[in-house]
Amino acid sequence: MVKEDLISRSPVRVFMQSIRGGLKPGEIGIIAAPAGLGKTSVLVQIALDKLLQDQKVIHVSFTKHSDYVLAWYEEIFEESVRKKNLEQLDEVKNEIVKNRVLMKFTQEGVTGEQILNSLGALIRDGGFNAQWIIIDGFDFAKTDPEQIAKVKKAAAELGLSFWYSCNAERYDKQGIPAALAGYADVMDVIVVLDPRPDHIKLAVVKDRETLNPGQSALRLDPKTLLMLEE
Repeated sequence: MVKEDLISRSPVRVFMQSIRGGLKPGEIGIIAAPAGLGKTSVLVQIALDKLLQDQKVIHVSFTKHSDYVLAWYEEIFEESVRKKNLEQLDEVKNEIVKNRVLMKFTQEGVTGEQILNSLGALIRDGGFNAQWIIIDGFDFAKTDPEQIAKVKKAAAELGLSFWYSCNAERYDKQGIPAALAGYADVMDVIVVLDPRPDHIKLAVVKDRETLNPGQSALRLDPKTLLMLEE
């Protein structure tokens, strides 16, 4: 199987179709769920889909134990190509590594402006022409809507799309995570991972100006946390 087949057959294609083709430059998307339900897995699957298309990704981790992010990339890639006889496997893996940068930050003592400046320096001065920023482990309780608005402005200026994870335990009547109270208007897409008895549902609760536009035809395998079509 050539790389193009792997891209076209990925469940991520279905996910992107459910949100009007995916995020555009200048847009922000959120994957929300309680801790341990698969947010990082979904972010990595989105990132790998872009990397396989030769697009550049910066993965920013705010977690204390960020080493596991690399393990997620390895495990999900290996599981995705298992039994698929992907041609030139080593070459594809090398391309993924070449097009990906992992960065680690802490929210204590580091301002949002400093983080944006670091990303901008890598893109402008470092020549790493990223199109996608993955933000994992960010605590929205430690920031404010003004900072997120600055992120959105920077995304538009640099031609970037941002995907965040968000820990969420409670939700309002529209299904918006309580942790995003005050931020929802800035977010373009919000997807909630909804645990069911035998799977984890991907529920799109905000798609630009539309709330609860309809369920996506995707779920996560509760064992592998990989996207699967219904």
